[in-house]
Amino acid sequence: MNKKTMPAASDQNWLRAFMFTIFGSTALVISYFPLYYKSIGFSSAQIGYLYAIGPLISMFSNMIWSYASDKYRTIKRILTLLLIGQLVLLLLLWQVSGFALVFTVISLFYFFYYPVYPLADTMAIQTAQRYGRSFTVIRVFGSLGYAFFALAIGYVIGAQGVSWTLAIGIALSVFTLLFSLQLKDGVMNKVEGMNAANLLRLLRSRELLWFFGCTLCLALAHRMNEAFFTVTLSQLGAGEGLIGWALMIAAVSEIPIFFLLSKYGDNIKELPLLAFASLMFGLRFLLMALAADPIVVLAVQCLHSITFGVFYVTAVRYITRMMPLQFRATGMALFTIFWSSASGLISGAFGGILFEHAGRPFFYMLAAMLSVLAFAGFLGRHLLAKPGQVYHEGIGG
Repeated sequence: MNKKTMPAASDQNWLRAFMFTIFGSTALVISYFPLYYKSIGFSSAQIGYLYAIGPLISMFSNMIWSYASDKYRTIKRILTLLLIGQLVLLLLLWQVSGFALVFTVISLFYFFYYPVYPLADTMAIQTAQRYGRSFTVIRVFGSLGYAFFALAIGYVIGAQGVSWTLAIGIALSVFTLLFSLQLKDGVMNKVEGMNAANLLRLLRSRELLWFFGCTLCLALAHRMNEAFFTVTLSQLGAGEGLIGWALMIAAVSEIPIFFLLSKYGDNIKELPLLAFASLMFGLRFLLMALAADPIVVLAVQCLHSITFGVFYVTAVRYITRMMPLQFRATGMALFTIFWSSASGLISGAFGGILFEHAGRPFFYMLAAMLSVLAFAGFLGRHLLAKPGQVYHEGIGG
């Protein structure tokens, strides 16, 4: 390796390590925090509220920190600041146990937690472009990190107890912070802001409203499962080790689908693929409603590849093609709000009450029905579309 290629390899390797650990933190926060909350005596409804506050905060925290990174033209320093904030708040969370205090601290934690991911993806895209590499080659380490830590954390917690959850989070934050200090900052391009008239013009598009309506139905079902998946396994008698395997299976299964669709997905129309993924989501949640054994749930997790994997890649490709170039950033921002923030807020706020009072089978049957509704919407749009119709008609003007 010559002197010219050594810095390029070093930059990419540090970024891969960074992606590996921050998505490991995702496995902890999303999948194991609910078990920690349960261990300190919180009800399912309270766990739902703690889950819901994150998406609510992410709606504005992402905008604040993205604006700061654009204004000061740095990603690295913003990421470092966010990670320091996470570390401080995890240390504080370790010292509190009452619901009101935990709710306050975790709300502040989410303010620093959620913006890390879009900024990290932006840095990965810039790094890949700088060295003529594929973004997927860097981003895939996030999925690998999620898979590894989902399994490893499960075994650690199984051996040492759920009380180790925050200690693991603090350790991950320290390593991620150290990796962030080694990253090479990129020069961010300034993005033109969207005014209210342009935003209203986007929202008047029937195609856009139809897509986001179907996406919200499916996202509600997906986030319901995400919030109470580990609680479901725990109720069925699964140990933390088995929970880790279930999370790892899901994460690993999506990797080949991402590569497969990036290579061959363009040969298949998006709407039929979105309908197929939604139908498979319905099957997945129906099986979750009927499952009475944790091993069955483990098998159901294999459907993650043809549910989330197919939907997410196809939805991103669809909205990119649907939106004119000057509106694509806003389109992706809206997609994130519907897929993650709004759906997480609604499913967390009401899902916990539903799970606690109506029971797990009804909870997952409702998720299955929402998925089938999304299937009908995507398929109906495909069948009713006129031959040769341009998807972004009416948006681009």
